[in-house]
Amino acid sequence: MMKRMLLMLSLVILFVAGIAFLKYSAIRKGMAMGAKFAPPPTAVTTVKVKAQTWQPVLSAVGSLKAVHGVTVSTDLAGIVSEIAFESGTAVKKGDLLVKLDTQQEDAQLRSAEARLTLAKSDLERKRDLIVKKAIAESEMDTAQSQLTQAQAAVAEMKALVARKRLTAPFDGLAGIRQVNLGQYLNPGAAIAPLQSLDPIYVEFSVPQQHFDKLAVGKKLRLGVSGLAGERFDAEITAIDAMVDPNTRNVLVQGTVKNPEHKLRPGMFADVEVLLPDQEGVLAIPSSAIAYAPYGDMVYVVRETKEPDGKLMKSVKQQTVQLGPKRGDQVSVLSGLKDGDEVVSSGVFKLRPGAAVQVDNSVQPSNDANPKPDNT
Repeated sequence: MMKRMLLMLSLVILFVAGIAFLKYSAIRKGMAMGAKFAPPPTAVTTVKVKAQTWQPVLSAVGSLKAVHGVTVSTDLAGIVSEIAFESGTAVKKGDLLVKLDTQQEDAQLRSAEARLTLAKSDLERKRDLIVKKAIAESEMDTAQSQLTQAQAAVAEMKALVARKRLTAPFDGLAGIRQVNLGQYLNPGAAIAPLQSLDPIYVEFSVPQQHFDKLAVGKKLRLGVSGLAGERFDAEITAIDAMVDPNTRNVLVQGTVKNPEHKLRPGMFADVEVLLPDQEGVLAIPSSAIAYAPYGDMVYVVRETKEPDGKLMKSVKQQTVQLGPKRGDQVSVLSGLKDGDEVVSSGVFKLRPGAAVQVDNSVQPSNDANPKPDNT
């Protein structure tokens, strides 16, 4: 009985061992087949790193300001009798904008002119009589004084009438008028804003550590929100005499030509101070950078051999130190060398050592001075 039980136990152990051996063989065979299997290469685009000449810039945010800008107002009270301009139209220096009623002043002017005419006639008669010694010289002096007073009265009334004719003090663009025909105006009442638009100022502040990079005549380049893709050339025309003690910034003023009146006072502008050219800058598309908290990286393409000896392209992860940006490009201070081939799109699909297939038929934007459509 015992022998039979031992025999059955041995047969069971042999059976289990046989099944385990078969399972182990199947697993080993599957692992061997998996080792031979490799995922297909990832399609990427690449770009060759090459040294470029860059023009460094000093960036700031500025505000546009009119060279001449006022709110035209009256210094006399009166009723609006004529409005000679339309809101938003260009006016020339001396053009009539608004005229106040001058009926009373015109009557006073005619009266003063009549007194002037009488004073002239009286003086002529006194001159004839003084020649004949028919009057005293004091009467001649009195007549001369009355003439002078009459002339001054006429000049005063003419000046008063002229002050009720509000004209443009300079060429510019009139804003929205703030008065109506027949309206009574108090002294100081606003008529309309008037701004000269060509040229126009841009004012911006620069930290004092960059003060040595500023000079009158240095070129500027402007970009304005709402005018996407457009750049405006300017130059520095003035630098403030002192540094702000609170912010340690220096105020800079530039002048921009604006013949089409696209720029308006009050607009914000992205200002770039153009610095001397920098040679040998290694630049790559921004799309090639894999940004990470522990360091920025790129994937460098290299040729390796497969187990069967065939050449294949794979990628190596490379940490880089980035510098200034310009358009679609970013400069690389360290980590790459001239001639390296880096992945320019598809970096988020890669891992170190992954096989890649390069297809450069469609490339991402890589322009130092992009000009997107103004849509």
